[in-house]
Amino acid sequence: MLFDVVGGQAFFDKVVEVFYDAVEHDPVLLPLYPEGSDTIGARHRLTLFLSQYWGGPTTYSDERGHPRLRMRHAPYVIGERERDRWLLHMVAAIEAATVSLPDEVRDAVRADFVAYVTNAAEHLRNQ
Repeated sequence: MLFDVVGGQAFFDKVVEVFYDAVEHDPVLLPLYPEGSDTIGARHRLTLFLSQYWGGPTTYSDERGHPRLRMRHAPYVIGERERDRWLLHMVAAIEAATVSLPDEVRDAVRADFVAYVTNAAEHLRNQ
């Protein structure tokens, strides 16, 4: 499981921290968040989701049920511009979090994680 390969929860905490630190200053993405620059709830949900998806605890499903990503994102206009900005910050966050991984797993983790978020971002595009 990737969750174990990357050292567990701390890796996903780092990805989400770096990602949302960028989102909080992004004029394209920040308006999509109902709480504005208060991203505490969004950080919590994304951390739990990514951890669970990659083999960690099922806390996300325990708290929120099935992810239903398209349904949860449907109220927000997500076009190419939003998708591309989201990916820019997420890939940078993945890069930052993988820097300290052992050489023998770093490239594979980056490739798998980036492939997943790229597919997810396109899947959530609704414009």
